[in-house]
Amino acid sequence: MSGANGPAKLSRRWTLLAVIAVLALGAAGLYTYQAFTRYQQRTTGASAAEVSQVLPAGDTIIVRNTATGTGYGMLATVSAADPDGARVLDQRACDRVYASGPVTSCLRTVRGVPTTFEMDVLDSQGQLVETAPLSGLPSRTRVSPGGLIATTAFVTGHSYATDGFSTQTEIRSSDGTDYGNLENYTLMVNGKELTAVDRNVWGVSFVDEDRFYATAASGGKTWLMKGSIKARAMSSVIQNAECPSVSPNKDKVAYKKRSPRLGPVHWDIAVLDLATGKETSIPLDDGFDDQLEWLDNDTLLFGQPRAGEVGDSDIYKVRAQKNAVPELFIEHAWSPSVQRTGR
Repeated sequence: MSGANGPAKLSRRWTLLAVIAVLALGAAGLYTYQAFTRYQQRTTGASAAEVSQVLPAGDTIIVRNTATGTGYGMLATVSAADPDGARVLDQRACDRVYASGPVTSCLRTVRGVPTTFEMDVLDSQGQLVETAPLSGLPSRTRVSPGGLIATTAFVTGHSYATDGFSTQTEIRSSDGTDYGNLENYTLMVNGKELTAVDRNVWGVSFVDEDRFYATAASGGKTWLMKGSIKARAMSSVIQNAECPSVSPNKDKVAYKKRSPRLGPVHWDIAVLDLATGKETSIPLDDGFDDQLEWLDNDTLLFGQPRAGEVGDSDIYKVRAQKNAVPELFIEHAWSPSVQRTGR
């Protein structure tokens, strides 16, 4: 009897596995269909933002357009002097974008089976120079005036991931020269080398073609790090700082600072004067989770998702001074990058 029941039991197991597989594939298919439907709804019809074919004169801001309709998710350019005005839409979709000098870095998700992630490098005319693979979900990107490109991606498969995530941050030049994964640089925290297996690095901001600032994390702590590409090394500047941004005149660094005021996952803005070491805090009732961008030497920009509107966001500006209050700056936009005509 047992011999006769064996094949029957095995058959039932295979049948059950087949049913589970079909249900799983069906659920995945339903999710993909729903996601595609939502994307279609966002990207069809007239644009919710005013669109122009003429690039604005003077300083501009390159953003990811999040206005529903034609051009959703595409790279867009607006006037820094008239941010509410018409925007010029590119035909290139970006999750994160940053431009400096003649180089634009566009991080994007390529949806499919499987979904992949890429970086497009564009020249000053917006023409594609190169496409390179990303190791995971696009998170941060910055470009130096000379064309160095920093990218941060969320990656999976690291069992030591701090706070539930792990990152991979790399620097390369626009000609393809690889300057490596920053986790492999020498990391010095308070004079001691950080060798912990859970170390993470993210959020680069360039000072010049050698020096940069970034975030390092280990054991639930974060540090603002000052680094050198030539030395392949970074050293800590201050604790509890994330996603730095160097001011245009290079005398200040702004960053996210974790604050327990409104819960364990709440970030305020802080600005560090590099000459004096004085830190200025800018509390935000709603918090934020973005890498800051400098509009000018006294004003910061950051993105904020729109409450209740999945896939949409706005850009706010705030003075880099104590207790400043953010103001809406650009509706339906994300990932600002200021292009100054003088540089």
